[in-house]
Amino acid sequence: MLERIIKLAIAHRWLVLLLVLGACALGAWSYSRLPIDAVPDITNVQVQVNSEAPGYSPLEAEQRVTFPVETALAGMARLQYTRSISRYGLSQVTVVFEDGTDIYFARQQVAERLQAASSQLP
Repeated sequence: MLERIIKLAIAHRWLVLLLVLGACALGAWSYSRLPIDAVPDITNVQVQVNSEAPGYSPLEAEQRVTFPVETALAGMARLQYTRSISRYGLSQVTVVFEDGTDIYFARQQVAERLQAASSQLP
C-alpha cells in the first residue's frame, strides 16, 4: 500500500508539489486570520480606596482610617480578599473581587459601603 503511494507520488510529482503548495497557502491564510491577543488580560477585578490622613503616623492611619474602611468593606458579594498599606498621612485599601465580577458593580458596592462608614472616619 505504502509502496504504491510512493510510486504514484513519484510518477505525478507536479501534482504532489501543487497539493503541498496549496496546503501551505491554505495554512498561511488560516494563520493570518487567527484571532491572537499578543498580551492577554490577566489582571483581577480590584478597586483601590486611597485616603489621605494628614499628620497621622502609620499606626494612627491604620487604626483610625484603614481598619474602619476594611471593616466596612468586609462581607461584600463576590469579595475575594482585601489588602492594605498604611503610611505617613496615607491609607490605601485594595479590594479584590472574584474573576468575572463587573467592575462597575464592584465600584458601586465599594462606594455604598464607604458612604455608610463615612461617619466612623475622621
